[in-house]
Amino acid sequence: MPKSIWLLVIATTINVTGASFLWPLNTIYMHNELGRSLAFAGFILMLNQAASIAGNLIGGALFDKISAYKTILFGTGFAMTAAVILSLLHENITAYSILLIMIGFGAGITWPVMFAMAGSIWPEGGRRAFNAIYVAQNLGVALGATIGGYIASISFDYIFMANASLFLVFFLIVLLTFKPIDQERDRQMHTTVVGQSGEVKSKTAFIALLILCSGFLITWMAYSQWQSTIASYTQDIGIPLEQYSTLWAINGFLIVLGQPLVKWFAGRITSQKMHIYVGNTILIGSFAVAMVSDTFTMFAVAMVILTIGEMLVWPAVPTLANELAPKNRKGFYQGMVNSIAAAGRMTGPLLGGLIVDLFNIELLFFLLLALLLIPYFSTHFYDKGVKPKERSA
Repeated sequence: MPKSIWLLVIATTINVTGASFLWPLNTIYMHNELGRSLAFAGFILMLNQAASIAGNLIGGALFDKISAYKTILFGTGFAMTAAVILSLLHENITAYSILLIMIGFGAGITWPVMFAMAGSIWPEGGRRAFNAIYVAQNLGVALGATIGGYIASISFDYIFMANASLFLVFFLIVLLTFKPIDQERDRQMHTTVVGQSGEVKSKTAFIALLILCSGFLITWMAYSQWQSTIASYTQDIGIPLEQYSTLWAINGFLIVLGQPLVKWFAGRITSQKMHIYVGNTILIGSFAVAMVSDTFTMFAVAMVILTIGEMLVWPAVPTLANELAPKNRKGFYQGMVNSIAAAGRMTGPLLGGLIVDLFNIELLFFLLLALLLIPYFSTHFYDKGVKPKERSA
């Protein structure tokens, strides 16, 4: 890979490592340390994701008007400032909530431009450029979750300090090294649907996309429970904080190390529909195991199963969306997929928190297992009636 891509990879790993000190523990901190309900924690996480989407849109507008370097510098500086203040005021729930939303906004500005930079710096690398950033993200998740859990078990104060410190390091890397690699970018590589404009010309293909994404929404709503309600549940049954964070370390490392397995599977089973069927079945298995888990070992098994399912489902949906997309509308269709995933991350913690607060987590697990039947139907029926000419409309 070019040196500039390696620079992006290093910067991404540092940034995500810092963020991963905090995001797996947000619900635990708000619920167990600050005494707020799971529904409240889910609501704040929903606003965090909404701010991230808003940042994505504003980042795209700034990108068009100024430059990639200045846009990333602004977004990173905004998030870093919020993180530094959060390290000082995290015991105040009002300040915590506002600053968490601000961090989501700043990160939202930054990430789309990072992906676009990777694609334009190394166009001949194709998907390898984006895969490098994806692997760097998961390496950061693994490192941050591994280290963060042990730091939090000593004191949550150190978590917020470490988070702010790595945000500062990332800001300095951007400030000192990114300007020379600021070139013209492909502005549709990573986008949200609101960021695209234009009339929907092929209604049949677009309806097919909506049907496909309905199942994708369900999988993200279910997946987000691991970061919210299940996180708090592990604390309620006495699993140490550092062990819960280790679950996300398993997730990150397994995604990095499991790429050859995914490549082997994809080489033998080329149908993306089959990838979703198999992956969704594995996801159901992970929640079935989690439902009866009461030890770290059982939750670790559930996380391994979850990660394998994730590695099959997550790439398959945008691939199918790309196949559906008419000419010159691929950015719009990928934007829809990104927006649906964000919607799942927004609504999942809130709805899950409400169910657990009003009833219990057992009911939530049963509802998730029932809802995860929907992706089978949405995947099977989404392209019925879609003709090849629809994709060239």
